Amino acid sequence: MAKKDPKDMTVEEKLEHLYQLQTTLSAIDEKKTLRGELPLEVQDLEDAIKGLETRMENIQKEISEIEKAITDRKGEMETAKIYIKRYSDQLQEVSNNREWDTLDREIKEKQADVDLCDKKIKEAVVKVEEKKKALEETRALVDDRNKDLVVKREELDEIMQETREEEEKLKEKAHELEQKIDPRILFSFKRIRKNARNGLGIVYVQRDACGGCFNKIPPQRQLDIKMHKKIIVCEYCGRIMIDPELAGVKIEAPAEEKGKKKGTRKTAKKSAKKEEPAAE
Repeated sequence: MAKKDPKDMTVEEKLEHLYQLQTTLSAIDEKKTLRGELPLEVQDLEDAIKGLETRMENIQKEISEIEKAITDRKGEMETAKIYIKRYSDQLQEVSNNREWDTLDREIKEKQADVDLCDKKIKEAVVKVEEKKKALEETRALVDDRNKDLVVKREELDEIMQETREEEEKLKEKAHELEQKIDPRILFSFKRIRKNARNGLGIVYVQRDACGGCFNKIPPQRQLDIKMHKKIIVCEYCGRIMIDPELAGVKIEAPAEEKGKKKGTRKTAKKSAKKEEPAAE
């Protein structure tokens, strides 16, 4: 049997397929809801770990740079000490005050260099210790996050395992239904569904109101919906609307009407008893 072109289907058939698709997609949404916030929590933990690992790399890089600076400072200090010793030795052989003053000034300058290098080295050593402490704290955080991640992944895998098979079947069904729907209508439906808070792109009329936004629908519009002659959308929320019968939903009569009917029967019985002639 040749496959019927979605464009050649009646409005009623289009609406039926569309509602079936909505039901299937809602079932998929329920499966995702079962997973709750776990996927987001897993993603957040993975992002946090990446951020912490980047921080560790940066700290390690800073430590290496500071340690290199310490090595350079030590080299400068040793060089300055060599000059101090050389100038001190020359100081013993000077023949006039001018040479003495020159050498003495050079010694003082080199000693100032030594003192400065020593000060910078001590400051750098303190920084290295602080960086190493920060590195250890960050590493501990990474270990904790990794432990949490393992637990969350196990929970997610367990839930995924339970729902994966059913979800795959539902996705296949949804794909098959999409092939039966006019592409333009399907595009509009997906757009409506995407913008809807509860993911409903098509709803049935409930108590004379839209099943999506619950705004009242005029009687004439309800009649048009029941006729299945054209696709009608809610003027308030934009959702496609169908009647409960087409959705396969049985709507019970309102409680007020039931009460009235019961009341009428009881009243009728009472009236009948009153009208019965008295026994002679």
